[in-house]
Amino acid sequence: MPAPEHLAPLPRSAPAPRAWATVWGIVRLATAALILAGVITQLTMSVQNALAATTPYAGHLPTIIANFFSYFTILSNVAAMVVLAIAGVWLLGPGRDARREPRGLAILLACISTYMITTGIVYNLLLRGISQVGISAPWVNEVLHVIGPLVLLADVLFAPQRRCLGWGVLGAVAAFPIAWAGYTLIRANLIISPLTGEHWWYPYPFLNPNLPGNSYLTVSLYIVGIAVVILALGTGVVWASRKRGE
Repeated sequence: MPAPEHLAPLPRSAPAPRAWATVWGIVRLATAALILAGVITQLTMSVQNALAATTPYAGHLPTIIANFFSYFTILSNVAAMVVLAIAGVWLLGPGRDARREPRGLAILLACISTYMITTGIVYNLLLRGISQVGISAPWVNEVLHVIGPLVLLADVLFAPQRRCLGWGVLGAVAAFPIAWAGYTLIRANLIISPLTGEHWWYPYPFLNPNLPGNSYLTVSLYIVGIAVVILALGTGVVWASRKRGE
């Protein structure tokens, strides 16, 4: 005998009300625009500092720009900006009446959500106290390290039309951080530091084995720890998609 109508289970992924889809599409687009403004501001400051430099290594623009786009924070935010813009446009268009988002978009959102949440956690635990005077405006730091990650966390928890993802997506989530870590450690000793003139450049101090108190062992432990955080957060993002999506 079928269950009484008032006890029948609701479908997990019925299309969200158009108003909520519209609101979240606007949130995604607004966040993408804010991140774009932050990245452009910080890049402009980096280029201006290079043009005003009095030493050759501090004024070498190709190195300055390459270093800028070697930060995990910058790469994650640029990726988030692009994916959020695409996801926002989709949600304001065909996505308003869709039952679930396209698989490719769902995987991209899972990846950037993991990276941005990781960025927020690592910055606020390890890097917030480091002086950024003359390097980054305070509002830019908050956008790239706090606002962006919080919006992506909210996207995981509340965005409509989410798709249920398989656990194999964790392989895609892990691919970029592994590639970035390898690239960073290989490139580091091929670059002269624009700030000090030393014959190495690491984007983050906890990756630099040459600093007092650091070693290749401590750097390895940091990398392993961050890898564990990324996989744990990625697992949480995929779990959320399986709970909320279809």
